[in-house]
Amino acid sequence: MKILIPIIFFIFCLLFSSSSSSQTSMFEFCVANYTAPYSPEGYSCKSPEKVTIDDFVFSGLNLPSNTNNLAKTGFRTVFVSDLAGLNGQGLSLARVDYKAGGVVPIHTHAGASETLLVLEGNLTVGFISSDNTVFLKTLNPGDGIVFPQGLLHFHVNQGNASAVAIVNYNSPNPTFQYVALSLFSSDLASRLVTAITFINPSEVRRLKALLGGSG
Repeated sequence: MKILIPIIFFIFCLLFSSSSSSQTSMFEFCVANYTAPYSPEGYSCKSPEKVTIDDFVFSGLNLPSNTNNLAKTGFRTVFVSDLAGLNGQGLSLARVDYKAGGVVPIHTHAGASETLLVLEGNLTVGFISSDNTVFLKTLNPGDGIVFPQGLLHFHVNQGNASAVAIVNYNSPNPTFQYVALSLFSSDLASRLVTAITFINPSEVRRLKALLGGSG
């Protein structure tokens, strides 16, 4: 099984990759020039004569990420800001580590779909469609799932042991919007949070205090 997992992961990444951006459609690659500002089209291209193999190689996904936080979960990302060769390629990935009871709270990616492959442990994962249908599954090592673009989704480690997964995105710089953080880590007035969520004021204040919000 240890031999099969890297093979499965490699195939998984290939199947998940999307079409190249306009920058790379004219060139074989467009390695990010970090000295230039980032734009919706990505970074401008580094001069080809300055490109090396190291621009395309990332090390560290064998190392666990920090899970000492409220969610008991940590990410080790390989986004375009971490690996210049991802610029214009339309994909990225991350390692996710979960303590027992760890969660990736319900969230969405406005501009990216996501795939998840379980390497260790068991994860309960799901997403909710726009008609409020819940799609839920417990995944074992070697199992994977696709989270459609823009839909609310989550990961939960309900087991008694730690878990590890690899996630892939069809964006080199995916955005994350966590519902709880948007409501309770922001300065949106508590009375408005109560009005739009029907959560009682005392609970809104408690959650804002827990997550660092104001208002």
